[in-house]
Amino acid sequence: MSYAIQNKLGLEQNKLYTEDVGIHDWYRFVLSYPPHLVRHYIEKLNINNKHTVLDPFCGTGTTLVESKKLGIPSIGIEANPVVEMAARTKINWNIDCDSLLKHSSLVAKEVKNRLKACGNNLKYLDTEREKLLIKNSISAIPLHKSLVFLEVLNDLKDARFNDIEQTAFAKQLVFSYSNLSFSPEVGVRRKKKIDVSVVELWLEQIQKMVLDLQSYHSKKRIPAKVYLGDARAMSHLLNRKSIDFVMTSPPYPNEKDYTRITRLEAVLLNFMSVKKDLRKSKEVLLRSNTRNIYKGDDDEQWIANNKYVVELADTIEAMRIELGKTSGFERLYHKVIRNYFGGMARHLKELKPILRSGARLAYVVGDQASYFRIPVRTGELLANIATNMGYELVSIDLFRTRLSTITKEQLREEIVLLRWQGK
Repeated sequence: MSYAIQNKLGLEQNKLYTEDVGIHDWYRFVLSYPPHLVRHYIEKLNINNKHTVLDPFCGTGTTLVESKKLGIPSIGIEANPVVEMAARTKINWNIDCDSLLKHSSLVAKEVKNRLKACGNNLKYLDTEREKLLIKNSISAIPLHKSLVFLEVLNDLKDARFNDIEQTAFAKQLVFSYSNLSFSPEVGVRRKKKIDVSVVELWLEQIQKMVLDLQSYHSKKRIPAKVYLGDARAMSHLLNRKSIDFVMTSPPYPNEKDYTRITRLEAVLLNFMSVKKDLRKSKEVLLRSNTRNIYKGDDDEQWIANNKYVVELADTIEAMRIELGKTSGFERLYHKVIRNYFGGMARHLKELKPILRSGARLAYVVGDQASYFRIPVRTGELLANIATNMGYELVSIDLFRTRLSTITKEQLREEIVLLRWQGK
């Protein structure tokens, strides 16, 4: 199986592209794609305000934000509730900024009063919630201040501002209050933060968001919506034949547990409080790593007749057996390959009823080569699955390369560009 690689896109390689702005300066994951990539394909494919854009793995909403800036209606689907909240916040530009600033000042004042009243009596998480966190994610005093802050935010809750105030808190929690680091895996810093200015940093984040909102005021009426849902089972959320362009980046098939990246916010904001909640959050995600493979998973049935995926999974399992590897991770990796690509096939089937004839689809995906150094050519495999399902392959464009921390090789990140003719 081989497809021509076209169009290097003229983008720098091995670089994380970001925009340094308040409300849009959310999780900067190494595997995310830059805003200008969205604009490039919207311009290249002549997408305009008569069309509707879909991002079924929308993350924090890069595709939706860029579409809205250009006056194009858009829809996103995201399975992680913390990330969905962030995306929902980023596309809501219809906020009374003066009232938001007044309310945030009221919250800040009350937090300071309650912190003073607490004295040396610190608040802690209960045992069940603490077990869900990476050890030493946050130090005692920043945690205490955060819990008092959230208590006040709940008591003074204003539905108009709740998403944006919680999003501002979540952003500062990760990058300013916690001991977490991202390089690119999530971990804990050696030097722990003993104390932080929780209220002041939150107010600064709110002010940055207000500046963003004011700059995009003229675009606030452009339709944009985010649904909390599973991209493998989403057709019930959208109207038939309503989508003209899909641009998205599904998780890559690697050992990155994406729920760890948002675990601290999810726990403190009560999106999860017991181990059962964590499992539920993983079950609605594409099976991209061994930590979310469960008994009863059956997405692999969707690629049972795809010889390329089956051969790859069989090769990985044969190598494991030959080397005598018996750990849980090693036993499950071939299942990740089967269920990941099966999940993508299931997703592509779900798309068919909602796509208009002639719709284009752009998938940002990356090759992998970490397990036994057996290469996983994600772009080529996805293209093969799509063409077998009736999609037309337009091109596989090189986006950038990245250095594998395991093999020290340059791995390709590509855009698989498809067309759906409605047959």
